[in-house]
Amino acid sequence: MGLTTNNNLKNAILSIIAPLPSIFFYLYFLNNYSNPNHTLSFLWTWCYNHPFLLTFVLFFLNINVLFWAIAHLQSSHWMIDPYWPAVPVMLVYYYATHPCASYNPWRSKIVITMTSLWSLRLSHNYFRRENWQWGAKEDWRFTDMRHQYGKNWWWVSFFTIYFAQQIFLMGVTLPYYIIHTVEAPWSIWDVVAISMCMTGIILAYYADTELHEFSTKNAELKASEKPIIPILDKGLWQYSRHPNYFGEQLWWWGIGIFAWSLGYGWVLIGALVNSLCLAYVTTLVEDRMLKQSFRADAYREYQKRTSVWIPWFKSSSSLAETKDKTN
Repeated sequence: MGLTTNNNLKNAILSIIAPLPSIFFYLYFLNNYSNPNHTLSFLWTWCYNHPFLLTFVLFFLNINVLFWAIAHLQSSHWMIDPYWPAVPVMLVYYYATHPCASYNPWRSKIVITMTSLWSLRLSHNYFRRENWQWGAKEDWRFTDMRHQYGKNWWWVSFFTIYFAQQIFLMGVTLPYYIIHTVEAPWSIWDVVAISMCMTGIILAYYADTELHEFSTKNAELKASEKPIIPILDKGLWQYSRHPNYFGEQLWWWGIGIFAWSLGYGWVLIGALVNSLCLAYVTTLVEDRMLKQSFRADAYREYQKRTSVWIPWFKSSSSLAETKDKTN
């Protein structure tokens, strides 16, 4: 117990310290960029004129390289997961505070507030799932890839976990950059975007809470040596097999709508890539379910009667079939 507590504390401290190089560099830049006599004035000029490229460089050095090195020292790639909800918050604050930013203040405040709520929701779900521990284990998909790539994992992991996630995160958060470079007045599309974002946050929160309660109940049943419940098909999960993923997609498409309404519709590609990635993750999760013998048959029936993502009512034929089987 003492060893676990010590590791938890050390990992928590490590997580707090890890992003400080980028944060300190940016704060130093803010304090010195306007000084033409500063020794690094040439660097500050570049940082001022290339806000997006600066985030790319800081992300690459501080998260890709540093987190990757820490992961190999610890033999676990756990730290990238709690930073998934943290990075968008840091990025939106960065874009809003950069010296060359120009934007509608109300749009910026609302987006920053919603991003903070989204981050709190996702962080809460992550730590709740991990029993409020830091670095107890890495994502099961990373563990599977570790076994798949064997001795090549040390370098493959840099590209599959870190660099790939950088491209993904930088792409999906591009609307934050657009929002803080355009001073357009408020429009009806802002209302649409806000509605989508908030609906996504609420849906994902309730779906994750129902999943957590289901997992907790099954853990209790297993500890009591009682039969566990094979599938979750109550609440939101009776209308969608992945309502949490649907909520997450609503969030990112809503953020993309902000940029689309400002004349930069092409950045919606980030939301599209996110949906494609979630489609792949959905396949992995469902394949994993079907490989578990105690729930495979029940899950196949669940697949037949329940929508994959978009919440929808069961068809009358599915309901009739289910009723016949129970009679």
